[in-house]
Amino acid sequence: MSAVVAGAAAALVLNVWYPYPFREISGGRELFRLVVSIDLILGPLITLVIFDRRKPWKELRRDLSIVAMLQIAALGYGLHTVWTARPVHLVFEVDRFRVVRAIDVDDAELLQAPKELRRLPLWGPAIIMAKPPAVQGDLMKSVELAMAGRDIYVQPATWRPYSEATATVLRRAKPLSLLLVKMPGRSAEIEDAARAAERPVERLGYLPILARETSWVVLVDNQTAHVAGYLRFGGFE
Repeated sequence: MSAVVAGAAAALVLNVWYPYPFREISGGRELFRLVVSIDLILGPLITLVIFDRRKPWKELRRDLSIVAMLQIAALGYGLHTVWTARPVHLVFEVDRFRVVRAIDVDDAELLQAPKELRRLPLWGPAIIMAKPPAVQGDLMKSVELAMAGRDIYVQPATWRPYSEATATVLRRAKPLSLLLVKMPGRSAEIEDAARAAERPVERLGYLPILARETSWVVLVDNQTAHVAGYLRFGGFE
């Protein structure tokens, strides 16, 4: 029963909250593995301690019910932790992408975002851009928040639809073909990523992702700036 519940939770966490590659970029796999390990150990271990065939059925049923409730409570707490740490946005910022987690966002500031971005996504991260305020007063406030540890990309007031970043993305992205020249030993990985993106290498550019795990790049279509895929690679090569 514990394994069945863990399997259902895995489907939710790894396919919905942390879809590939964010389960690796944002550490979702490790978080979930910790939660499930604790839950799977907790139930069977306590059951092993309390189970005794000499107990009356009523007493044994009560004890097993308590174990089940403890497991549910532990799993619920763990899933809540994973939920609050889930990636909600992949944000283009200047010349790179940044991952925003739900826990990074101040709910009180969400009303400062454009109307369509005032709700955090429930089913995987959305791709947006961060645009520093143009008004002097707003810009100074944004800089002050950044100096206090709340970088521009986690400030809802700076969020804009990704479509507004098209020209900048196309200008900043490096041709993926450069990696074939610089890293001929990894040509198979690069070509596999291009095939997964359903585009030739010449049609793709790349930009780094800065997150918990930084050895990833975003592949973008070098004609439309559409995010076409991801590649595990040093983004500043």
